[in-house]
Amino acid sequence: MRWTGAHYTDKPTVEVRTWIDAPPERVWALVSDVGLMPDLSDELQSVEWLDGATGPAVGARFLGRSRHEALGEWSTTSYVIEYEPGHVFAWAVQDPADPSAIWRFRLHAADGGTDLSEWMQMGPGRSGLCAAIDRMPEKEQKIVFVRMREFEHNMTATLKHIKKLAEAG
Repeated sequence: MRWTGAHYTDKPTVEVRTWIDAPPERVWALVSDVGLMPDLSDELQSVEWLDGATGPAVGARFLGRSRHEALGEWSTTSYVIEYEPGHVFAWAVQDPADPSAIWRFRLHAADGGTDLSEWMQMGPGRSGLCAAIDRMPEKEQKIVFVRMREFEHNMTATLKHIKKLAEAG
């Protein structure tokens, strides 16, 4: 795990990686299926493609509904911003020009299997976390740190689930 930045405006990032004993094609089928993601996440509850889209392509949109004990329930619209089949799948949350977050999966063949990484950037656009920061600006660094640790924990769990599914065939 690696994360950088301490303030929301720093656009902190976190990245987790794993090696999977499965071919990239099998791993790609899992990471590019956004409908599968709620089964792999405690926070993300549901996902649905919008505008008649049935899968990822640059510009396609999907609606995600999430729930967090401290933050409540919310929904966001995400825009696919990178899509290179078999290699990269990334989306911006809310406004692609000023996203509240960017998420990215990258994979490549390595050592007879697949290296998979999940990366995310918080901000620069406003998110639900900004309300907490607005209420307690003196605690911004702690708020950002705690949320980034949650992301790191959830991303590690997601990759663990993807690894298990891919290796099971």
